Amino acid sequence: MIAFVGRTKARGCKRPYSLGKRLEQSDQKRTKILAVLRKQLEAKGFSNLALDDLARESGVTRQTIYNLFSNKTGLLEALFDQIAREGGMERMREVMQTANPEAMLVHFIEIFTTFWAKDRLLMRRIHGIAAIDPEFGAVVEARNQRRIFAATRVIEMLNRRSGAGESLGKDARIAILHALTSFEFFDALATSKGSVDEAAHLLPGIVERAINGK
Repeated sequence: MIAFVGRTKARGCKRPYSLGKRLEQSDQKRTKILAVLRKQLEAKGFSNLALDDLARESGVTRQTIYNLFSNKTGLLEALFDQIAREGGMERMREVMQTANPEAMLVHFIEIFTTFWAKDRLLMRRIHGIAAIDPEFGAVVEARNQRRIFAATRVIEMLNRRSGAGESLGKDARIAILHALTSFEFFDALATSKGSVDEAAHLLPGIVERAINGK
């Protein structure tokens, strides 16, 4: 009876340990695959992405990629989630809960200028691929929709504070805020000013004047 209990306890300790090791190995595989995916996207684009090549360079099987990500769209979603975390996008939830609408606007702009500036060449590559590849473009557009929802929240808060009498309607203000916080606008502004820091400095004033119709 004592020996039986001992074996039972040993099994009880081993299973959680084994599960933890498997999860750790899965995380390591995901990290490796996403690093290789990023490199291949920068070199080849999305249409030429071959899962066999991705698996071979990542040191895993094609089936492992399917098990971890389901399909190419799942791969992109995971990569974009990783890029968002690296770029500080998790702060957006806190910003959306800000009580002061003017502060919300400032922080909203700052999050996106920081995000676009962090890896500008990669962002150019992503948006370039999205323009010519429908599958890739659909994933990018889904991310853009999140920015529209956030921009809508900002404008609604500003409208509540200022009340009626704005020279621009709600929809126009949302469209302007969305356009001026896009990567394309930030990249063009940074190019024209020769510096991402200068673009980040100028953008809040540009947005404020535009959404107020000035």
